[in-house]
Amino acid sequence: MKKIITVLRIAIGWHFLYEGLIKLFAENWSAENYLGNTYGFLSGFYHWLAASPGLLAVVNFLNIWGLILIGLALFLGIVIRWSSLFGVALLVLYYFAYPPFGVSLLGSDGSTYIINQLFIEAAALVFFFFSMEKGYGLHNLIRYLKKGKVVTGKPVTVPDTGMTVNAPNVEDTPETVASLKNRREALKDIAALPVLGLMGWGAWRSGKAYGIDTLSGATVQINQASLSELKGTLPMGKLGKHNLSRLVAGGNLISGFAHARDLIYADSLFKAYNTEKKIIETLMMCEQAGVNVISVGDRCVYPVLKYKKMTGDKFIVISQSKLALDSNDIFEEIKAVIDSGADIIQVHGGQCDSLVYNNKTDLIGKMIDFIRSQGLVAGLGAHTVDSLITCEEDGIIPDYYMHTMHHDNYWSAHPRENRMKYEILSKPSTEHNMYHDNLFCPFPERTVEFVNRMKVPVMGYKVLAAGAIRPEDGFKWAFENGADFICVGMFDFQVVNDVNICLDTLQNLKNRTRAWYS
Repeated sequence: MKKIITVLRIAIGWHFLYEGLIKLFAENWSAENYLGNTYGFLSGFYHWLAASPGLLAVVNFLNIWGLILIGLALFLGIVIRWSSLFGVALLVLYYFAYPPFGVSLLGSDGSTYIINQLFIEAAALVFFFFSMEKGYGLHNLIRYLKKGKVVTGKPVTVPDTGMTVNAPNVEDTPETVASLKNRREALKDIAALPVLGLMGWGAWRSGKAYGIDTLSGATVQINQASLSELKGTLPMGKLGKHNLSRLVAGGNLISGFAHARDLIYADSLFKAYNTEKKIIETLMMCEQAGVNVISVGDRCVYPVLKYKKMTGDKFIVISQSKLALDSNDIFEEIKAVIDSGADIIQVHGGQCDSLVYNNKTDLIGKMIDFIRSQGLVAGLGAHTVDSLITCEEDGIIPDYYMHTMHHDNYWSAHPRENRMKYEILSKPSTEHNMYHDNLFCPFPERTVEFVNRMKVPVMGYKVLAAGAIRPEDGFKWAFENGADFICVGMFDFQVVNDVNICLDTLQNLKNRTRAWYS
């Protein structure tokens, strides 16, 4: 039992010590991002710490040296009760920065519901606090040295033998003298010293060979803006009863639709990065940054709806849904997402294009009518403006439009003379000058003309042409040309920057002529 306790204490001590040292040696390490992106009922406290340069400097100092000193004490077995107590306090602060109450954590390790790595380590330290006598460590030697030194008394003659020996010191107890004379026990008490040397040497060699490890726990430093860097609050617009941020999160990046042209691995890469945990973390980041809505297709709508249900938040979910044309109930999918908690249903852009192309606009009208009959806002999406024009001519007017809106001034856009209507439905070409997943708003001027005569809200999407256009450029073009909302795919580390760009754009619009219809 003593050996198990010792190993556990040394392991936790090394974790503390290592986390502290890599923070100490990492260039310009700061807890600002970690504190600024926290959530939960104590987030205001952490954000306050991150917002003050003076307090942040104190937090950084205490964090680094607290981890180092606590780690050393636990590893070597010195002042275990005090180090355990301070260790628990530090772990509690980490725990409530990203509390695992129903959702995965952002910025911590081993995240599960309530019980995670931080919780387990804190529980172990509580045990150490109340049972410091157990296990091996330098505290045993210190205690023994204080209670009974190996100091001999005056020489005396042993009766009946004539031998002269040194009498035991009167302060020595049988227990302490026996323990100190037990060579194996003493070696066990100091065993952590060579272990610390070996582990420290190994960590030093690893750091020298590969650079400082900045990917553990709160030490992680992602190249992203902190929530403390937000420039303001996003303006809102209205769709039905819902108040939506002008910047809407898109679903393609988290569902694996990269539209990365000839980068054929990008879809798999995006799906590998955006696990369900990462999707939830991204949604949390969006909410904290003021983006309160996501428009998502059928491939990942259910993880998003799961997040909404788990958190109980007022996050708005737009489901880009399709008719189940091969089912006995064509509204099967729509009913499923409504039952799961979707707030707004939109006719999927790809299916709208396909139905119009095949002269089945009546099905689009039926879908719009069914969505409205369920008390929900009904949207209509498309990649080809001719789809929306045809629906309008047939008397199908949704509660809002969602259309691709970007200019074509980027190198991979194929020449105008090679563009055609409904090319999104054609097979990709291997010729660069023909369509090859490289243009999503093939006739920008026709899109702008249509948008500017519409009297219902318009949400522009693909505004960055799947990464071919910089956000500063794409946001401005879409808003100036009439979009009431823009839908943008964002990785978690892009959210704050995109929000700030959107704020700057909206505050400096000069050439917009269309009225805001939301």
